[in-house]
Amino acid sequence: MSENEQVVSVEWLWENLENPQVAIADCRFRLNNPSWGFQQYSSSHIPGAYYLNLDRDLSAPVAKHGGRHPLPNPKILAQKLAAMGIDLGETFVVAYDDFNFAFAARLWWLLRYLGHERVAILNGGWSAWLQGGYPVTQAIPAPKSGNFVPQLISQKIADLETVRTRKDLSGTILVDSRSHSRYRGETEPIDPIAGHIPGAVNFPWSEVSEEAGYLRPLPELKQHWSQLDQAEEIIVYCGSGVTACVNLLSLESLGIKNAKLYPGGWSDWCSYII
Repeated sequence: MSENEQVVSVEWLWENLENPQVAIADCRFRLNNPSWGFQQYSSSHIPGAYYLNLDRDLSAPVAKHGGRHPLPNPKILAQKLAAMGIDLGETFVVAYDDFNFAFAARLWWLLRYLGHERVAILNGGWSAWLQGGYPVTQAIPAPKSGNFVPQLISQKIADLETVRTRKDLSGTILVDSRSHSRYRGETEPIDPIAGHIPGAVNFPWSEVSEEAGYLRPLPELKQHWSQLDQAEEIIVYCGSGVTACVNLLSLESLGIKNAKLYPGGWSDWCSYII
């Protein structure tokens, strides 16, 4: 693995491509074209990788409340993970995308929420694999028979009521992971209301990675998150519980263990306003 245990290098993955204890998940996706990721996967992907779709596999159907990407049914997701040959607590999972961890981090977080910590993201993503000259394929691997019985870690989640009651406490910091313009309410391209949850501070998810899709070096991340050093509890949200996972990944890489996800995010919060 790389020096950062939350990410692995393309060199590491290449060396472990035939390792039966490694499972690979292709998480490429586009919010404005939900079928795009599978089309890309079908055209070319890392050998042995299975595809997981944000809407279909890593989220539940949208309801009136709960946000635009509600958490998936754990049992259903567990069946899909088992079909990738993943054994709970044993198989090492590597997730990748082509969008600075935006979608791979959702799987990274979900696996940890389900009780499986042996997961990392491919540093640099799909583009780093291509630039390294490593092989690609169109072959879709056959289903396997893993053993994945989820053991939910409820401490990793903050629900709406938790956010409401704890966001103003002195030891709690609420982090909005969206862009500065969305946080300030200057623009809102997706949700019906612009703005942010009162009391939240803004740390855009895109700022923890470099332009080429690599996680920023640990000293830079430590400086980036220095404002949170004294926090007793960190609650992280975004629009719908997806890109907030990138911030959680970066916090975890620093050994910060007291961060939780508010899965519904702004899309859930504002659904109670309209």
